[in-house]
Amino acid sequence: MIPHLRIARPVTDLAQSKEMYCQGLDLQELGNFSEHDGFSGVMLGRDDLSWHLEFTICHRHPVEPAATVDDLLVLYYPDNIQWQKTCQQMLNAGFLTINSFNPYWDIAGRTFVDNDGYRVVLQNRAWPAA
Repeated sequence: MIPHLRIARPVTDLAQSKEMYCQGLDLQELGNFSEHDGFSGVMLGRDDLSWHLEFTICHRHPVEPAATVDDLLVLYYPDNIQWQKTCQQMLNAGFLTINSFNPYWDIAGRTFVDNDGYRVVLQNRAWPAA
């Protein structure tokens, strides 16, 4: 059995993060919770993925997002047309493009940053890269 991966991150604005990632990466809301032991959150993904993102806010003890320049969510798009379409969706969703801290990611990809400083790299390569 292949485990399902959840990437959980604290954010400053659940609605904004949800909107950006749903629009930018074609994700859907899989679930949400409100005031569960002081936390509210939303899970984003799709049925055809073996991973999803969870964004949370802690109401009792707020946690500020603390992404570093090399904390990355990397997604591989081998088809150039799909890669270009997704890059444009990211821009339309409000992500900004930046040069990657590690120049490797800029060779065949683009790095985007969200409102909390989290970075998403869209690679125009197949995984595993040949």
